[in-house]
Amino acid sequence: MNRIFNFSAGPSMLPLSVLEKAASEMTDFEGSGMSVMEMSHRTPVYQGIIDEAESNLRKLMNIPDNYKVLFLQGGATQQFSAVPLNLMNKNRKADYIVSGQFSKKAADEAAKYGEVNVIASSKDRNFAYVPTVNEFSPDADYVHICYNNTIFGTVYNYIPDTGDIPLVADMSSGILSRPIDVSKFGLIYAGAQKNMGPSGLTVVIVREDLLGNAREGTPVMLDYKVQADNGSMYNTPPCYSIYVAGLVFKWLLETGGLEAREKINIEKANLLYDFLDESKLFSATADKEFRSLMNVCFVTGDAEKDKEFCSLASKAGFVNLKGHRSVGGMRASIYNAMPIEGVEKLVEFMRNYEKENA
Repeated sequence: MNRIFNFSAGPSMLPLSVLEKAASEMTDFEGSGMSVMEMSHRTPVYQGIIDEAESNLRKLMNIPDNYKVLFLQGGATQQFSAVPLNLMNKNRKADYIVSGQFSKKAADEAAKYGEVNVIASSKDRNFAYVPTVNEFSPDADYVHICYNNTIFGTVYNYIPDTGDIPLVADMSSGILSRPIDVSKFGLIYAGAQKNMGPSGLTVVIVREDLLGNAREGTPVMLDYKVQADNGSMYNTPPCYSIYVAGLVFKWLLETGGLEAREKINIEKANLLYDFLDESKLFSATADKEFRSLMNVCFVTGDAEKDKEFCSLASKAGFVNLKGHRSVGGMRASIYNAMPIEGVEKLVEFMRNYEKENA
């Protein structure tokens, strides 16, 4: 078997052992005589799958008992609407910190439902940093951030202290990369296709006191209380994606949990950033203090050379290194499933390319 190194920002690599386990159970899950892919979500067998997935995610993230875990569909983008519909309900106001494209999209969507205050933005330097914010609108119903900015390769190096105002975070590309204190957030949401599993699943972690306040006219599928009351099964959930995510959660627990994973992720990121900092050809685009562990963005300064590098890298087995179409350059997404070997070999390839092209 010839596996390539997939540096895609999502859908991304999955752990090989998880893929092999899923493959071994594809036609017969634990003697049930059928695949999870064709299994009714109303059976005791599938109930066991989703219950175990939730239990293991709670262990991994140390999720407090007063938080609900929801396994939903629609991607993180659907949460851009669900969040204001459920939370922007007292003063019809919310604060948004815009640190990249997705937080900008979230703010634009929320503005359809109430007053959005963009209290800080890093657009002035093409989102090369994350704004530091300590003051918030006293009448805001919530404060929204995008924890890790996939496109620009930045991450929050602090958690905003919003006091009694619920803090909402899009954690799609940062979740499970390191331990976080869930209790500092009112709500966390994340698309699974970067660090948790295949596309089609979105995880929402929401504090119980924020349930039951959806505004009149909220679509039933976007009402967190409806989803919580029905155990994420108001309708057919993304069954197979939940199953694979559950396998990923097991893998993370078996390999030391998020504390161990953070050490590995720091080691991987340092390998790449250290090379970029010493390189005469390549350079990182994000400010050092806000560099993401998950998405490493870099350029040569020559668009044609960037294009050539990506083409040669792909032929050598390092795929999906092209930067997002809105920014260009290169982006190496080194999520949990990317082995250290993949980063080591990429750096070696970059070093050789530099010798020939600097």
